[in-house]
Order: sequence, then C-alpha cells, then structure tokens
Amino acid sequence: MSDTRQLPVPDGLDGMRVDAGLSRLLGLSRTVVAALAEDGRVAVDGRAAGKSDRLTAGSWLEVELPEPEAPAVIAGPAEVVAGLTVLHADDDIVVVDKPVGVAAHPSPGWTGPTVVGGLAALGFRVSTSGAAERQGIVHRLDVGTTGVMVVATSEHAYTVLKRAFKERTVDKRYHAVVQGHPDPSSGTIDAPIDRHPKHDYRFAVVAGGKASVTHYDTIEAFRAASLLDVRLETGRTHQIRVHLSALRHPCVGDLAYGADPTLAKRLGLERQWLHARSLGFEHPADGRWVEFTSPYPADLAHALDLLTD
Repeated sequence: MSDTRQLPVPDGLDGMRVDAGLSRLLGLSRTVVAALAEDGRVAVDGRAAGKSDRLTAGSWLEVELPEPEAPAVIAGPAEVVAGLTVLHADDDIVVVDKPVGVAAHPSPGWTGPTVVGGLAALGFRVSTSGAAERQGIVHRLDVGTTGVMVVATSEHAYTVLKRAFKERTVDKRYHAVVQGHPDPSSGTIDAPIDRHPKHDYRFAVVAGGKASVTHYDTIEAFRAASLLDVRLETGRTHQIRVHLSALRHPCVGDLAYGADPTLAKRLGLERQWLHARSLGFEHPADGRWVEFTSPYPADLAHALDLLTD
C-alpha cells in the first residue's frame, strides 16, 4: 500500500533541492527522498522531479510514500517506557524518538517516565560516564518537547558526542509553530539566557547570561501562525522557547512563555508546538555523517492540519 501526499511548496523552501525540501516537509531522510525521486514517486506541478531539481514557491508537490512499517516500540511497564521508540541502535549509540511527557533522565521532583528508564527496560546498557542518574545522556529535550535524541552506549561514544555538542558540530534542527509571522521571515537570535529572575523553573533573556544563538527560517505562514525550521548553535535550557518568546512570537501552546491560551485550545494543544525534527552528527565509531529524523506526533500534526484549513 502507499500514501500519496499533495502539498504546496512554502516560501521558505523556494530554490531548495527536492531532496532537501521534502526532507524538511515530511521528516524523511534525504536518502529516502532521493530513492523516491529515482523511482518516479515525486512530481512537481504534474511532472516527474529529480532529487536535485529546484523547488519553486507556490508549485504543487505530489509524493507517493510507501506504507510505513510499525515502529519498534519498547515493551515494558507503561509508567517506565511511555511509548519510547527506538530509531537506531548499535554498539556505540541508541537514537530514540522521545514522546511528550518523558524526561531525559531522573531529577529531583520528577516522578514520571524517563529515556534512561525506558532504555533500561529494553535491556540497553548505556555508557557509565556522567552523573549516576544521567549516564549516557549527552543532550536533553524538555519533557514537553518531542523528537530525536541520541544516547551514548559506549564510553568512547560518550566522550566523542559530548565534545561534538560542546564544539557545536552537531546539526540540531527543530520545527516550531509560533504565533504570528516573524519579521524578517528568516534570522538569527543572539541573546544571553539565564534563569528567570522572578519565576522558578523558567528562563529568560538576561544581561550577563550564557551566550545563546538560535537561527530560524519560515517554512510556511498561516493566518494566525508560522511554521519555522529552527537550528540551534548553542544548547541552553528552554533556549528555543525563550528566544522565540523574546522575539514576541512564542511557540503556540507554550503558556509558560506567553502564548495565547485561546489559540492553543482551538488547536487542541496541551503543550508547546515544538518538535526535534532531525539530528545529524559524525558517528563516534568511524566519523561518518549520520542523520536521524522524526515525524510529527499526532497532537502536533492535528494542530498543523487545523491551521491549514
């Protein structure tokens, strides 16, 4: 069976290669998109398109996707694994698609499921480097943020990946739906972040805070919101949420950082529309570039559909 998608090329993808553009829109790897194009499953305005053809804003894409295989979901107590999905695993790393409501690792005050606990339930033995409660964890996602995470399963991988994140050689890309329309439609937010001076558990742009840089591009604009592709140069806690709020375009549904609760309710959102779309890095074993992507979870996909109606 197959699934045929028809969608317009948004302004933010004008001039981009077919494989790169569809990778962003559909959450597929460029290798998969290239294979679809070679099989004649990609068309632009009714004509077959090659992987290196350039997209034009306003053109119509038609893509025939194969029926997806059922994901490998960790089995175990629901309160431990909470639907954690394994995207890739080898002797050095395990890459997971983290669902909403799951923390990266145990922490004071958090009694819910964690990535660390989920991997343990499946039988993974992760790197013993790092603090006891966060062994193998080289980066984190907020509890309310979904998407791709990599965990080190060997000591060598932990060292290499920690250095890669510190030296900013990892390509971390997120998709965010924000209120309104950022002007300019693409830009860089360079503003220091530290703990909020008045509110616990929140962060803010603060003079003298830690250097923080976020790059964004508008993929598509809707009547009340915009879909952004966001790339992190640094990795501060709540960085995207804080920077977009400071830009006066908070993530839709992010009530902690100033989002309109009325819009969130209309879209059926109970958390911020923010998703770790892809993660690319040099594999710690042999240095080859690897990239992993995550499709939108059901609640974010539904909200996006409502915005396009």
